[in-house]
Amino acid sequence: MVRERAGQVLAANLRALREAGGLSLSELARRSGIAKGTLSQLESGTGNPTIETVFSLSNALGVPVSNLLTEPADSEVVLVRGVDVDVLSGTAVDLRMLRRLDLRETVVEVYDQRVRAGEVQRSTGHPGREHVLVTEGVLLVGPPGAPYRLGPGDYVCFPAGGPHVYETVDGPVTSVLLLEYAADDPGPGLGAHWD
Repeated sequence: MVRERAGQVLAANLRALREAGGLSLSELARRSGIAKGTLSQLESGTGNPTIETVFSLSNALGVPVSNLLTEPADSEVVLVRGVDVDVLSGTAVDLRMLRRLDLRETVVEVYDQRVRAGEVQRSTGHPGREHVLVTEGVLLVGPPGAPYRLGPGDYVCFPAGGPHVYETVDGPVTSVLLLEYAADDPGPGLGAHWD
């Protein structure tokens, strides 16, 4: 049920953004590096996107990831239940987008982030700044040659424009990830560059 609803949100947003940009499925496939058949499945709500897929679409469409994944809020109170949010998985990271905050000139995307043990998630860089707060486990995050070591309760904020990694130490990590970027950035979104 959760995956079905999340798939329908992605499908509607993807179709609307593609059409608003005057792009055919073929052109979006070329720009994103995603097969036309896969895009067709995503637009029909039957696809199963990964982190890399959603972030490639974000980059190709020049919109924040949250434009693809979130429904418009219907009231002043926003309650997000973890069981109602679809998980996007990458090489080492599982993300659940909880909220997008439009703060005048800044956009902040709020993610529940789980980093699996034994794998490394690499990013070549993207617009904005990353804020990471570890709640459980020990995480190495930041520049590949000199990552920051964070334990429970530790926080780091760094410019996300350069290469950076997420890697666990002795088991899985639970953390909160905030992605902050300028509202007028033409290509924001966490994963324009997740490898």
